[in-house]
Amino acid sequence: MRLMGIIVVSAVLAGCAAEDGRQVQRVQEPVCHSPTEQEVAALFERWNQSLLSGDPALVVANYAEDAILLPTVSNQPRLTQAERQDYFEHFLADRPSGRIDLRRIETGCNSAVDAGLYTFTFARTGASVSGRYSYSYRWDGEQWLITSHHSSKMPENH
Repeated sequence: MRLMGIIVVSAVLAGCAAEDGRQVQRVQEPVCHSPTEQEVAALFERWNQSLLSGDPALVVANYAEDAILLPTVSNQPRLTQAERQDYFEHFLADRPSGRIDLRRIETGCNSAVDAGLYTFTFARTGASVSGRYSYSYRWDGEQWLITSHHSSKMPENH
């Protein structure tokens, strides 16, 4: 019995010594970024400024790699950066500029949603189009990126 007690105590002490003598990796909890409504509103402005640049690559840089774009003037969902770039190469030809008309913003831990109504004016043609939109955002550890973007024209009045 005494031998059993010595073995148990030795094992416990050996375990403590091993932990003291080595680096113990601790699992770090993810940091929760919860943006303000103003920060989320600024994300649309960042996206709109990239439209005004005329550079499709700058627009696409706002989207996460695995984002989905359901665009206004295309029936094809855009699931890759290349597909999104192709869409914006055509969309930017008319030099669009967006303006928010109505919005609701919801924020959470490392995510945000901005949804509402917007109007685009096209400098090349002078036309304007009103639409519905929703943007979902995710914090990637460095910046906010669009994970889903849906845009559709407003239905015609009957």
